[in-house]
Amino acid sequence: MVAEKVDWPKLLGSILACQAAGFIGSFATTPAIPTWYAGLSKPWFSPPNWVFAPVWLLLYTLMGLALYLIIKDGLKTLDAQRGFYAFGAQLGLNILWSILFFGLKSPPAAFICIMLLVVAIIVTTWEFWIIDRRAAYLMMPYLVWVLFATVLNFYIWQLN
Repeated sequence: MVAEKVDWPKLLGSILACQAAGFIGSFATTPAIPTWYAGLSKPWFSPPNWVFAPVWLLLYTLMGLALYLIIKDGLKTLDAQRGFYAFGAQLGLNILWSILFFGLKSPPAAFICIMLLVVAIIVTTWEFWIIDRRAAYLMMPYLVWVLFATVLNFYIWQLN
């Protein structure tokens, strides 16, 4: 087995791009957690607030590693381009969800967004599977977490 040469600028850029999405979303999220979110009725399976930051830090890192595996050789193929654009779309929806749920305090609008996000993550994971299955596997924890967040979003909408 031959070790792959790592393109460190692309690797770090991929991870930082994903972390930046989380940072952008945090502008809507952070102020709402101790105020609006704290006052909401939540289902029994809602995790404590301290769980979210480390989980998202890990997920954004895994997403960045997945992105790196897709772009490390450039966007020379149509498959790589489709994977890259699908990834960008789901990342944009990820940011939009934070704005809708926490910024605009609209669980119904956020629920519509997160349903689109789930579809976008599935499409992205499929596109990644075609190119590099490792990238698809790296996206799967994110998909599972967002599916959980979808259920949580629905219950918060219904309870409030």
